Amino acid sequence: MSKIVVIGSSNTDMVVKTSRFPNPGETILGGTFFMFAGGKGANQAVAAARMGGDVLLISKVGSDIFGKQAIEGFQKEKINTAYICTDHEKASGTALIIVNQAGENKIVVAPGSNDTLSQNDILKAAKEIEEAEVLLMQLEIPIDSVVFAAALGLQTESKVILNPAPAQELPAEIYSNLYLITPNETEATLLTGIDVKDDESVKKAAQVLLDKGVRNVIITLGARGAYFQNEYQSFFIDAPAVEAIDTTAAGDIFNGTLAVALAHKTDWKSAIELACKAASISVTRMGAQASAPFLSEISSSSNFYF
Repeated sequence: MSKIVVIGSSNTDMVVKTSRFPNPGETILGGTFFMFAGGKGANQAVAAARMGGDVLLISKVGSDIFGKQAIEGFQKEKINTAYICTDHEKASGTALIIVNQAGENKIVVAPGSNDTLSQNDILKAAKEIEEAEVLLMQLEIPIDSVVFAAALGLQTESKVILNPAPAQELPAEIYSNLYLITPNETEATLLTGIDVKDDESVKKAAQVLLDKGVRNVIITLGARGAYFQNEYQSFFIDAPAVEAIDTTAAGDIFNGTLAVALAHKTDWKSAIELACKAASISVTRMGAQASAPFLSEISSSSNFYF
């Protein structure tokens, strides 16, 4: 069984690339505009599909051109769209993104229809979740829906993975339902109260998350790679050195790739190495879903196959 169910957001990303971020009240001329398919849930679903995963996406779009284009894009990626709902009142989600010349980004999201993805919408796909090896979620949909889905995933013995982004506090009851949590440094700091800034603080933060009831923890460290810890082992994995031009969706590519590796019961070190390689490739490209590499791009250089 290697089915992956992704529950999360779908957005249209409107990106402006500039030399630097503007100061408050300042207008900068000379930016280049791009429009890409995005949203954390959709990004992770596409990343998983390009890694060869059998992916079903549970999401919600508006009855507008952005929603229609999103579904068409998922179908081209061979993602099962049977449980993507349509909101006839709210517009599809959008994100406004500024990328500077260092590849850093600042993002503002207008959730739109993502805000109405309900427990009932998720319950319609209960059989699919029951059959899934991995259930992957993020935090661009209502937190009540995330908590509900995590409990449902645990009941059906899926590996429930939560990428706790964008950063926000989590209800205490969700932690014990998680097979894996994958915060970055900022998110880990918020969730644990530990200022995550060096190797020792990374380890301390991971232990706090384990103490909350999560079975496995990966803290992503950007260009430095990632740190893994559970009851039995802990280690750092370095990321390949690359020249980043756009870090948008790097975490999503990491998580989508990781989900496929874990669905195929790959060991932790190999799975995280693969996810780091995929994320490193993604930051050398513009866009969110568009930046996700295919398995063939990684396996040709690392002899990694499922």
